[in-house]
Amino acid sequence: MEKYDRIKLVLKEDFNKLENAKVILLGVGGVGSFCLDCLYRSGVKDITIVDFDTYDKSNQNRQMWSELHEGEVKVEALKEHYPDLIVINKRIDEEWVREFDFDPYDLVLDAIDDRNAKLAVAQKCYKKLISSFGSAKRLDPTQVQVGDIWKSYGDKFGAKIRNELKKRGFNKKYKVVFSSEEAVVKEKGSFMGVTATFGLTMCAESIKVLRKKKNV
Repeated sequence: MEKYDRIKLVLKEDFNKLENAKVILLGVGGVGSFCLDCLYRSGVKDITIVDFDTYDKSNQNRQMWSELHEGEVKVEALKEHYPDLIVINKRIDEEWVREFDFDPYDLVLDAIDDRNAKLAVAQKCYKKLISSFGSAKRLDPTQVQVGDIWKSYGDKFGAKIRNELKKRGFNKKYKVVFSSEEAVVKEKGSFMGVTATFGLTMCAESIKVLRKKKNV
């Protein structure tokens, strides 16, 4: 069998939509790296990733390929494993979001931690955005779900995002990946079972959205 034969069996003619899609993924850490791997193995070929960080030992409990590239720039290291990637080695902040052209992309996937950047992405890209809320401090992957930003719950980080969006007069809807599980620790500990589930859920939701598009 060929590389994509098994995914074609479940996607059928919609596989072509994945092949023709143009996706940008913001952040390739514990959530983003698994989303990236899932998208790539599912047939999405035109993927741009944006991140500024380097790998260190603390990444190795949850980030794909991190143990092979300690000290290396993440986006450059990931290109070794996904040769077709377009990589942007930049810190994602409000200014970068304001200046970057998101128009060419069918989907914008937000797996970043910076609150202000996250808010800027939401305001600019909500029509084609899937955003990840907090995946740290949790142990139960079965409580990860996808929902409307305004119906998400159980996450203090998500609550801060919603409150700030309201202050800014923003009332549009977009999809978020979140966990309804209450944090089990105060420190920012992380369990790959949850962080990876966030990333794989983001990928699955992306595929669902792309399959519904008529012009991909």
